[in-house]
Amino acid sequence: MAAVKSLLAFSYRFGILPVNVGLPITHPKAKDTLNERILSEEQVQAMIALETEPRNRAILQLLYSAGLRVSELCALTWKDLTPRGTAGQVTVFGKGGRTRTVLLPAPIWEEISQIKDVAKSDDPVFRSRESDDKGQGLHRSQVHRIVARAGERAGIEGKVSPHWLRHAHATHSLDRGAPIHLVQSTLGHASVATTSRYLHARPNESSSLYLPY
Repeated sequence: MAAVKSLLAFSYRFGILPVNVGLPITHPKAKDTLNERILSEEQVQAMIALETEPRNRAILQLLYSAGLRVSELCALTWKDLTPRGTAGQVTVFGKGGRTRTVLLPAPIWEEISQIKDVAKSDDPVFRSRESDDKGQGLHRSQVHRIVARAGERAGIEGKVSPHWLRHAHATHSLDRGAPIHLVQSTLGHASVATTSRYLHARPNESSSLYLPY
């Protein structure tokens, strides 16, 4: 549709068409299915609890607790993780070249620290074990498989992706009273409007509740 409208506008500008007949054409809005991709707290905890492999469990924990994008997780090296008392923090080099720091609670920090072994500061936090790229950082496709399998074990319908855990972070933290600008900062959203989508995805209040039935 967009290509057709662009072609008609081009034809009008260069005198091929007397009028821009594509001007009234509007693009149909895609259905917002965000609410269909938000996991409950119980589902997330089941995914984590049923994962017995320490590296994969740490991946699930970090995707959820820090709200990372899969590309951000794959790019992490050990120098991006810094202790902070009994807890820690992760420096994330995100979308649009924006850098942010996310605090990690003590239980999450301890779990991630346990998989370090003798890794150097420039080593990837999550290393591949496949023979072709053993020791290199995980590919996005590998993380997608790890998360999808965790979703299957937890009995969740649909193919769960890493971004579902990011959605869950936003929704659960807002549900529990986190300020929207703090969630925006943690997730690295350029606009608070993006973060506000999660307020509407699973509303706790609606005027429909005030009507007589």
